[in-house]
Amino acid sequence: MTELSAPFAPDWVLPPGESILDIAEERGWTQGELAQRLGYSEKHISQLINGKVPITVDAAQRLERVLGSTMNFWLTLEANYQKHKARLEVAERHAGWVSWLDELPLKDLMRCGAIPKQRVDAQHKPALVEACLRFFGVASPEEWRALYGGMQVAFRRSRAEQSDVGAISAWLRLGEQQAEKLDGPKYDRTRFEKALRSIRGLTTEAHEVFEPQMRKHLHDAGVLFVMVPAIPRAHVSGVARWLGPTRPLIQLSLYGKSNDKFWFSFFHEAAHILLHAGSKEDRKSVFLDDPNAAHTDDPREHEANEWAGNWLIPPQHAARLPALRSAAEIEAFAQEIGIHPAIVLGRLQHDGHVPYASALNGLRVSFQPGEAQDA
Repeated sequence: MTELSAPFAPDWVLPPGESILDIAEERGWTQGELAQRLGYSEKHISQLINGKVPITVDAAQRLERVLGSTMNFWLTLEANYQKHKARLEVAERHAGWVSWLDELPLKDLMRCGAIPKQRVDAQHKPALVEACLRFFGVASPEEWRALYGGMQVAFRRSRAEQSDVGAISAWLRLGEQQAEKLDGPKYDRTRFEKALRSIRGLTTEAHEVFEPQMRKHLHDAGVLFVMVPAIPRAHVSGVARWLGPTRPLIQLSLYGKSNDKFWFSFFHEAAHILLHAGSKEDRKSVFLDDPNAAHTDDPREHEANEWAGNWLIPPQHAARLPALRSAAEIEAFAQEIGIHPAIVLGRLQHDGHVPYASALNGLRVSFQPGEAQDA
């Protein structure tokens, strides 16, 4: 594991008062005489020397006249002292927050470059706390728990295992960071439906062909679209959510999807945007989806599944599915309705017409879309 070399950061700092005292002693002045020359009380001089009160602009001007150097020298000395003092205080706070790291998928975040790679030991944990706070964009673990812990009430889970808030929040944050770099018009439902019709026709293309076109269609409709590596403990491969009243986001993982699963996941999330955003409260929902979930009790998940299935294979064609048995029949049917054969196979297997262990699985294409998304 590659580690970042830490800059030299001493755990001690000297207040500017040490320099004041040294110069005064060189000149043979007592603290009382120094106080008299500066026009301060002896108590104030004692506090200044011991770092109990800061060097103000007025104090720096007086020190310039009495001890020499410049006003900027004394102010810089004070600023450096306060900076180092603050750093030590922050390090102490971070040391008290290291237990928070147990809630987070540190290795996954290091693997994808979200935080620097470091050993997870006592020496490095305070720095990891700082890195994780920066990643999530929060001031402390308390703000993280308030923001992402509070978001749990909006989670609409497709499986019971989706309970690791640390892993889920990390995956959601990775998507947020990508989305923050995107711009585009406000969401337009009519344009989105038109985009989905165009995207359906791209299912037969290789990912290097469909991906840029897919992104453009969604951009023009005002829908944010990002693809983020999976975090296993999250048990999430797709999410539909609203980052603002006019900014819907579809986020998919890149975890070894075959093309049929990818397309069904995409249209499933699209269904949530279309069907489940009728009010401000609805738009606060965060739909966490896993196509490998055996079942779900959420009626909105069933509705999204049904919509995606019918969008890909319209009901007027679905009645012919049970009769399809060979690869040639599946390919001919898929070509007729304008989708990839793997999507037809996936539907046949889901409906129980074809076993999951089948020679027909050769119709599937495995890909990792998103590899060149920043190009």
